[in-house]
Amino acid sequence: MSRSYLELAALACVAYVVIRLVKFIFGVVYTYAIGPAINAVDLKAQGKWALVTGCTDGIGKEYARQIAQRGLNIVLISRSMDKLKATAQEIENEFKVSTKIIQVDFSGSDEIYQHIAKEIADLEIGTLVNNVGVSYVYPERFLDMPDWDNMISTLIKANMVSMTRMTKIVLPDMVKRGKGVVINIGSGSSLIPSPMLCVYAATKAYVEKFSEDLEWEYKKSGVIFQCVMPGFVCSNMTGIRKSSFFAPTAKTFVKSALALIGTTNMTTGFFPHSILIGTVKGICNLSSTLGVWLITRSMENSRSRSLKKKGKLEKLEA
Repeated sequence: MSRSYLELAALACVAYVVIRLVKFIFGVVYTYAIGPAINAVDLKAQGKWALVTGCTDGIGKEYARQIAQRGLNIVLISRSMDKLKATAQEIENEFKVSTKIIQVDFSGSDEIYQHIAKEIADLEIGTLVNNVGVSYVYPERFLDMPDWDNMISTLIKANMVSMTRMTKIVLPDMVKRGKGVVINIGSGSSLIPSPMLCVYAATKAYVEKFSEDLEWEYKKSGVIFQCVMPGFVCSNMTGIRKSSFFAPTAKTFVKSALALIGTTNMTTGFFPHSILIGTVKGICNLSSTLGVWLITRSMENSRSRSLKKKGKLEKLEA
């Protein structure tokens, strides 16, 4: 009798594992293959214009380029007028669409949002990409962050306030028209332990929660919300110059993430990032001590490299 019970228990365990595995495989196939084929969203049908913040480098610039490629006019909002002009010229020449540039510093006062609202008042914004954001200069412990007060204020204003205020400006007209897409760029750091990046990761956790609950609030409005939480992407922010399986170019990443609009509202945007973050979470589930130790060591090594590079530059300038 006991052997029979053991056999049943073993079969139940095997069945559980098989079911979980099949569910995982189906989820992957649906998300990255079936879903994009049957749920593709025509961004141009959402409105004539798209607005992208933090749009002159990296992921933000690629969102602007790839959305323009779909035939939408682009509102470009960023801090550097020179980069805004260059990006606008590049997009107009390559994709034959119109652009509008608005120069603002999202770490500034709330008055910038009155200026933005006035500038776009007559435009039909069908797609909003809240991409602007800042991270640490290098990984550092909370009390030891350089220029502490200014850095905390900048992180909160650029990563949280900007997204909240821009959504408030654009969303009412989307709801009125019964269509639109809002894409909020978070970070994979909000999904895993992030020692030495705690304030940055916390601001990105806000992005995730804000997006998730907006989706519930306006589910019947016709507006699509998507929160994208990437891992490492080649960009000025990450400092990664050479692409790899887990660190794609901005072009590769954005192409993947855009294809998922309409299929999934909460996503890393790129399958290898899901594997990486899932692996880290799995290690932490098995042993939180080991997982956090590995992440902390990685952050400490990154900090050491950054400080060493900074020291060399200071010597050269001196």
